[in-house]
Amino acid sequence: MQVDREAVVRRHRVAVSSLDPTAFLSVGNGELCATVDATGLQTFPEQYRVADPAGGAAGTSLSTQSQWGWHTVPRPEGADLDACRRPYRTSRGEVRYVDAARQDGSDDSALDEAHRWLRANPHRLDLVRAGLVTRAAAGRGEGPDGGGARGGSGPLRAPSPSELRAVDQVLDPWTGIVESRFELAGRALAVTTACHPQLDAIAVRIEARDGLPLATATATAPTPAVGASADGDSEAGLGARDGAPRAQDDVVVRLAFPYGSQAWGNAADWSSPERHETRLEAVPDGAVVHRVLDGAPTPTYVVGLRTDARVERTGAHEVAVVPTGTRLDLVLAFSPGPDGDVAPRDVRTDPLAPPSVDDVLAASRAHWPAFWRSGAALDLSGSSDPRAPELERRAVLSQYLTAIQCAGSLPPQETGLTCNSWRGRFHLEMHWWHAAHFALWGRPELLERSMGWYHRVLPLAQQTARLQGYDGARWPKQVGPDGRESPSDIGPFLLWQQPHVIHLAELLRRAGLDVAHHAPLVEQTARFMADVVEPRADGRYGLGPPLIPAQESYVEIRDRVVDPPFELAAWAWALDVAQQWRERAGLPREPRWDEVRAGLVPPTVRDGRYAAVGVEPWTLRHDHPSMVYGLGVIPETGLLDREVVRATLHDVLADWDWPSTWGWDYPALAMTAARLGEPATAVDALLLPVAKNTHLPNGHNHQTDELPVYLPGNGGLLAALALMVGGWDGTPATDGAPPGLPDDGTWVARHEGFVRAP
Repeated sequence: MQVDREAVVRRHRVAVSSLDPTAFLSVGNGELCATVDATGLQTFPEQYRVADPAGGAAGTSLSTQSQWGWHTVPRPEGADLDACRRPYRTSRGEVRYVDAARQDGSDDSALDEAHRWLRANPHRLDLVRAGLVTRAAAGRGEGPDGGGARGGSGPLRAPSPSELRAVDQVLDPWTGIVESRFELAGRALAVTTACHPQLDAIAVRIEARDGLPLATATATAPTPAVGASADGDSEAGLGARDGAPRAQDDVVVRLAFPYGSQAWGNAADWSSPERHETRLEAVPDGAVVHRVLDGAPTPTYVVGLRTDARVERTGAHEVAVVPTGTRLDLVLAFSPGPDGDVAPRDVRTDPLAPPSVDDVLAASRAHWPAFWRSGAALDLSGSSDPRAPELERRAVLSQYLTAIQCAGSLPPQETGLTCNSWRGRFHLEMHWWHAAHFALWGRPELLERSMGWYHRVLPLAQQTARLQGYDGARWPKQVGPDGRESPSDIGPFLLWQQPHVIHLAELLRRAGLDVAHHAPLVEQTARFMADVVEPRADGRYGLGPPLIPAQESYVEIRDRVVDPPFELAAWAWALDVAQQWRERAGLPREPRWDEVRAGLVPPTVRDGRYAAVGVEPWTLRHDHPSMVYGLGVIPETGLLDREVVRATLHDVLADWDWPSTWGWDYPALAMTAARLGEPATAVDALLLPVAKNTHLPNGHNHQTDELPVYLPGNGGLLAALALMVGGWDGTPATDGAPPGLPDDGTWVARHEGFVRAP
């Protein structure tokens, strides 16, 4: 059923008319992403706060992050994983886990220095802060008595938010370009922002709409020393925000470079100038910035600047790009240093030869229409249900956001490349929620990019399994590019990330990719899964203890939790799939896998509903209601009774504690309802009007002040829609009525290109 893809996408352009802290916009390519405010740059970072769970300095959602940009501070004495291992009793004796003391949610400030270092390193870097600053124009400086300087050579001044007026900003996802028009400090400006789709390069074009030069030709005085902004955030060289508009002020781009931060949600440390160097090298058509951290012999990363403007040092870690006419063209090309490439990719960016602004804009205008014309498409404009336009908006913007932030060479962090969370480290149990939809929407190559990381860390995963006495590979939970486990009272005890590797590989196969090279991942994952099970008194096999299920509420009893329904169903399905992979490769079935699969215990049923765990307190009614996800996210296995799942689902929907849930719970509930043949319930769950299911004007799934974006919610929505619209094994052909939408005339879905789910 043909869809007018351009019409669908362009009716969901994002328009911004003020300095709205919930309407930040991003451009990116999956490997690099820059997020901007209403000026098309990062001019007002303190207005876009990201709270710190430990009460420290706030971060900002206006960052420039990459998959390869990481930093590690020197290791303190005693920071060793072996020192964190504690024994837990199992049927085979004591098994050691990388444990940690109890934490208060995401606040781990009470842990000792060694544990904190292991959790915080490596951490993701904010590569640059690029914003607009102003100065008094030449010939009308304030003079010595006024604190400025004659001839326009006074200090750069960070404008006040009150000086920003007449904002008219649009992100067009059809082109991937942000166009911003506004008045700042008396100047009428237009800013165009884009990211190259293959190179790690951000392009910015600034034009003076008043026809006057953006800046005078005199030299720029150094920016005032590092200070604190009005709300207490430490920022590099902000100067005074005096809020006094000055007609025809000069407009300059300030580039500031921070040190790496170990804070939970702040990727930039502006308080440690002595711990890094910013070396500026002049080259034809611009400059090169060499960023050296911790006295390293080589740069951690390099930024090439291609511009027709003057590039001047204005501070130890600041560079000013000073226009010479009515237009400024600037391209920032980012590249890891010679020893810093932790996430190799096929196309590298040469900081000595950045593309031009026109090159980047042309590449973006060519790439994004091709992206939207590939894979699946969904048009809900014929629907009479009043929720249809919002669901379509979420679908379009979620495709854009996950493509620019979740389609890189590493599994994504939960806040993508917009801002830090958990120091930029990624959670493997969330990889499915970020990226499974790429395969289901017919773009499997975007998922394939991050699968190579599993191959690189497979030896470490096998080592973890061996240390615990198990066969195969045990995948960590919270981790960085090095693959090292993070100490925690929760993460090392989770199991539900293990079958994800098999699930993702199977989705790639179903989407048509050659997946033979992933067979070792499937094999080693299945070997661990078949070995970690615990024998029960009746001769069957269960899971745990120790164990924490996807519903992490049982942390205090992790030493006795057993048999959560979601994990049991995932074990059954993944072991079946692993056997199919062996058979397709011409290998015999593994008898042990069949033995475990056939002997899995059924989960506990109480009062006609599935208990969350197989011991008291049975079910706590907060956090993830994951006891119903074993038939929804996971296909039919026969292990769960459909009617018991149905009763449990409706019990959850009746009175669960929604503020404690997370953004991916609503798509997960929708998938369960869809597979149970309740499409109306599926739509209701997917669009449940609660705070954690909010999607901001920019499309992001907002959770809290600490998590202003939450990309598993976006990816989960797309995975649920793929199931509901494209169908799953056993449903009618996808050219008929979608099996997961009500067939009552209120929902009309034109769709094409979906890959049938398992």
